[in-house]
Amino acid sequence: MKSSRTQFDCNRCPAYCCTYPLIPVTKRDLKRLAKHFGIGLEKAEKRFSKKGGKKRERVLRHQEDHIFGTACRFLDTETRNCTIYKARPQICRDFPGTKRCGYYDFLTFERRQLDDPDHIAVTNNT
Repeated sequence: MKSSRTQFDCNRCPAYCCTYPLIPVTKRDLKRLAKHFGIGLEKAEKRFSKKGGKKRERVLRHQEDHIFGTACRFLDTETRNCTIYKARPQICRDFPGTKRCGYYDFLTFERRQLDDPDHIAVTNNT
C-alpha cells in the first residue's frame, strides 16, 4: 500500500514556489486578501495584483529577492515564510498538487551530494 503522506517539507525549502514569475489570483483570493487586510476589494486588487502573462490574468505583485531575484510580495525574504499564510491564494494552498515537489526533490539531492543541509539550489524560474 502506498503512503498518501507528502514527501516534502516546506520548512526546509527556501520558498522556491513563491518565486514563480506569475502567481495567478482569483476574485475569491482577492476578497480573502481584502478581508485579511481590512480593505475593500478594489483596493486589494490594485495594491496586491496586476495583469500579467500572455493571458493578461490577475497575478500577485512581486518584490526583490536576494536568492531568486524576485518573489511574491508576501514572502518574508529573510525567514522564507509566507506573511499571509491564512489568507494565501488558492493556488498556494494547493501547491504542488501531488505528494512530491520537484524542486524539493532537486534541493534534497543537491544537499546530499554536497553534504550541506543548508545549501540552496538555485535554478532559473522563468
